[in-house]
Amino acid sequence: MREWVFKMRGGIWTLLFVAIIFMVRASTPITIAISLVIVAVGQLWRCWSAASIGLYRGENVKALKLASTGPYALMRNPLYFGNFVIGLGWSLIAGKWAVLIFTVSFVVLYVAVIIPHEEEFLRSKFGSEYDEYCERVKIFWPVKVNVKDIFSAVDWSIVRRSEIHTIISTIIGTAIIIAVSMCYT
Repeated sequence: MREWVFKMRGGIWTLLFVAIIFMVRASTPITIAISLVIVAVGQLWRCWSAASIGLYRGENVKALKLASTGPYALMRNPLYFGNFVIGLGWSLIAGKWAVLIFTVSFVVLYVAVIIPHEEEFLRSKFGSEYDEYCERVKIFWPVKVNVKDIFSAVDWSIVRRSEIHTIISTIIGTAIIIAVSMCYT
């Protein structure tokens, strides 16, 4: 089941977005402004993560090397953290119930299903190297940070190749949520 959910994570993300759309109500300009900043931070975090990973995108879990620098020196799942931040920004526009439902759904789907599937693959491929990485770096919170690892070189061409559709989707999704919210004012 975890493998299927991993393959469907893009569609699941779309369903979470649609659920948020259905919960949108009138929002204040201040809430919208704060939400825009949160969404932008989430997308920038995703870009940095994508530029640090080496191999990116696909329906199957894969890795040529263990990503452990850039945001991967801070947390093991920075792309998903970026998704969470984007979704949180969208949910804030929609209201408190959207925040609650999105957060619970995200935790159940990503933390309980998708991330364990990826970790199983990484552990089988990288063995003790992955176990040592897990000792230093937690799923979403850093334990020990080597500053040199955070500021290591990144490949921004990955962002141009693979993250551009996410950037466009984030912009369009944010515009839709704001437009729906304005319909209620």
